[in-house]
Amino acid sequence: MPNYQSSSVETARKAVAARLREVRLDAGLKGHELAARCGWHKSKVSRIENTRTPPSDADIREWCAGCAADGQAADIIAASRTADSMYLEWKRLQRTGLRRLQESRIPLYERTKLHRGYASHVVPGLFQTPAYASALLSVIRRFHGTPDDTVEAVDARMSRARVLHEAGHRFTLLVEESVLRYQIGDAETMAGQLGHLLSVMSLPAVSLGVIPFAVRERGMWTLEAFNVFDDERVHIELLTAQVTLTAPGEVAMYVKAFGDLRDLAVYGADARALVTSALDALR
Repeated sequence: MPNYQSSSVETARKAVAARLREVRLDAGLKGHELAARCGWHKSKVSRIENTRTPPSDADIREWCAGCAADGQAADIIAASRTADSMYLEWKRLQRTGLRRLQESRIPLYERTKLHRGYASHVVPGLFQTPAYASALLSVIRRFHGTPDDTVEAVDARMSRARVLHEAGHRFTLLVEESVLRYQIGDAETMAGQLGHLLSVMSLPAVSLGVIPFAVRERGMWTLEAFNVFDDERVHIELLTAQVTLTAPGEVAMYVKAFGDLRDLAVYGADARALVTSALDALR
């Protein structure tokens, strides 16, 4: 996992390790003594406490049982699962297909009041047409080798987009101009997507900025796609995994990066002109 995204995950894992260490110390046991009680190699306790080996649910249960602290196991397991969820490989998230992942995100989008997002490769999911989403998710499914439930996944993604029309939400999204030029699906699919972007830009709750190719001396380099939810969490999309950041300092860094990228973008008529230019290039 890239170091620049590891802090929140490592902090959460260290917190779990610290709780397990406290349980052991409260029981008056040395590491090798607890390992013997659990039937483990004598180094396993040290590896877990130093976050070199993440504990499984079974490890935590055995640890607490060995320390006569069974009542603490459930809470520590919950904390451990939260830490694990901060870095989730797509193959794990998509093992049964893409629909469930799309559906699982709906509650987060529904409770978010201010959604900020940046996209450097594809149109943001909230702004995708069914045809564009189908073409994109089909490629993702083939690449990752997941079960084919593209139709259901697209339906779920479209259901999530309903939040654009619900009161109490604001959306400020940025795309690099390259997003308008990278063709996903055939020319008809791309033309429909660009036309839809022009419509979305007119929604009262939406601010869509486009960062032009022509920007000189960029004050912020291009980044991986990310979304900020109410200054509380950030989702970052990597090729292999989704990273979730919740540490205030890390969230603040992405908010700062978003602000710098926003200063590079054009809006209104200028943004519409870039979308229209990309649309004309398809004809």
